[in-house]
Amino acid sequence: MKICNFLKDGAPRLGAVGDGVVTDLAMASGNAPEFADIAAFIEAGRGAIDHARRLVVDAPAAARLDMSTVRFSVPLMPSTVLCAGSNYHAHNAEKLNTPLSGQEPEFFLKTSDCVIGPDEGIICDPALTQKLDAETELAIVIGKPGRHIPVSQALDYVFGYTVSNDVTARDKQVRRTPEGFTWYELGRGKAFDSSLPLGPVIMTADEIPDPQALTLRTRINGELRQNASTADMIWTCAELIHFFSISFTLKPGMVILTGTPAGTAWSMDKELGGNWSPAEGLIAATRYCLPGDVIESEIVEIGILRNPIVAPGQAATM
Repeated sequence: MKICNFLKDGAPRLGAVGDGVVTDLAMASGNAPEFADIAAFIEAGRGAIDHARRLVVDAPAAARLDMSTVRFSVPLMPSTVLCAGSNYHAHNAEKLNTPLSGQEPEFFLKTSDCVIGPDEGIICDPALTQKLDAETELAIVIGKPGRHIPVSQALDYVFGYTVSNDVTARDKQVRRTPEGFTWYELGRGKAFDSSLPLGPVIMTADEIPDPQALTLRTRINGELRQNASTADMIWTCAELIHFFSISFTLKPGMVILTGTPAGTAWSMDKELGGNWSPAEGLIAATRYCLPGDVIESEIVEIGILRNPIVAPGQAATM
């Protein structure tokens, strides 16, 4: 099922989304504790999901809201965001001098300070970057604690999946010497205010039996820039969970980003090693993102995450 946070009287409420309706789970359940917030819901496990399904069927009219009238907020505020970089074959092919060993995933961290929700503004701050780029990614939401998790059991630790946009300052991420040597500063280029839109919903893992069979798309101002399958990942979702669990105890509510496919604005930037021609049906970027642009990050099986690009101090919601 699709789980969301929505705003009611300015406060977030936990909801279930389906057939154009958002069911207020706390109201429908008489304020059962497992529906107090997303953290409680994740901690409650599979039983809470089954309970929510029954509530959707039996909810009173007052708990059923027309989705068109609902304002979604970020579905969860993760304690830690573990990010896999350069994890699609096609994305690596669109850039030269990729500094990868190939022996294990490239990884970096984002914090909760980076996170924004649907329709919130991504700040394009010229003091930070002149090359703001978008990356639609599948995000894994961890459902139970674990360390040294075997690949064969890794998907059992997943609560669900959501859509993310790994917003990147390319001129801070990619550094090149006059001699042509390239290195990445992933922390500087990836972690800053509003650099991680998430949402609009979390699809529970029981409805996505194979996370390597999903379709990702990015549209900027309506132009299709990315269109690919998660089958193109170098390291699968299960392998990434295993990898990160060697360094970290994974905990409920943690999020793992899984990388982006080809079609970024970076691909056309020869100065930073761009090296790509778009596949049929895709429109190549001619510039990086600017205030006034609207980014739509879509995973077809989950939903569309929409965010405007805004200047510092500009109204931050659509």
